[in-house]
Amino acid sequence: MELAAEFLLDPLRSGIGRRALLEVTLLGAVCGPLAFWIVSERLSYAAESLAHGLLPGLVVAALAGLPLLLGAGGGVLVGAALIAAAGRDERVGPETATGVVVTGMLGLGALLALAPETPQRLEELLFGDPLGVSDADLVAALVLAVAGAATLAGLHRPLSVVALDPSGAAALGVRLTLVRLALLGLLAVAVAVAVQGLGNLLVLAVLLAPAVAVRRHASTVRGSMLAAGALAVAGGVAGIYASFQLGSAAGASVALALSVAALGGAWLPTKRR
Repeated sequence: MELAAEFLLDPLRSGIGRRALLEVTLLGAVCGPLAFWIVSERLSYAAESLAHGLLPGLVVAALAGLPLLLGAGGGVLVGAALIAAAGRDERVGPETATGVVVTGMLGLGALLALAPETPQRLEELLFGDPLGVSDADLVAALVLAVAGAATLAGLHRPLSVVALDPSGAAALGVRLTLVRLALLGLLAVAVAVAVQGLGNLLVLAVLLAPAVAVRRHASTVRGSMLAAGALAVAGGVAGIYASFQLGSAAGASVALALSVAALGGAWLPTKRR
């Protein structure tokens, strides 16, 4: 009993641990339900593109001493503009343009990160550090959780209509383009906020893994979203506890916990109805 109590209380005794647990809880609460729609609407590649494409903005913000959220937002805007410009050529196409632009921006970010004047611990931009979140990071995560929940609630009906009957959505007054743009906008904001805790390379875990884990085991949209949110929070908490007990990197531990949950959910047999 004492060992169990020590295990449970260890991160809670530390201000760093409490802040990390709060960060992953807030991110998981909104990114888990969002993950369901990202996977359902086949936006996984878009999520990866946004996450990797904003790396130069993060590095420039770190070098200039600016808020990372500002750099992330700038990186997203520049990446989107370049993709749109390249995709205008019909001989290239949007998917090829996205691949080239994202690869180029990821390479540029890596070069900037290796510059001699790069601040120490800039590797946290790649792999994250929930144990080092600031007050501003927590405020951003809280705003994302509240605004994200409200946005998902507002989009629930049109997204459900699009998922069930894309061809008939227009007849029901649902504007498919606007719905997808709203979902992409929320995805961009979620990436920009979550990348500060989980890093440029690991943020996809919280945006995809929860949906992969639950989609074969929940029978309703609402149930899938709630289950994905609960699993995202549980995976984040498990990763922080693992980091405290094993001395492993916190961001990588959270990503690994979520990935293991996704693998388990994908392989577990579904209940027969």
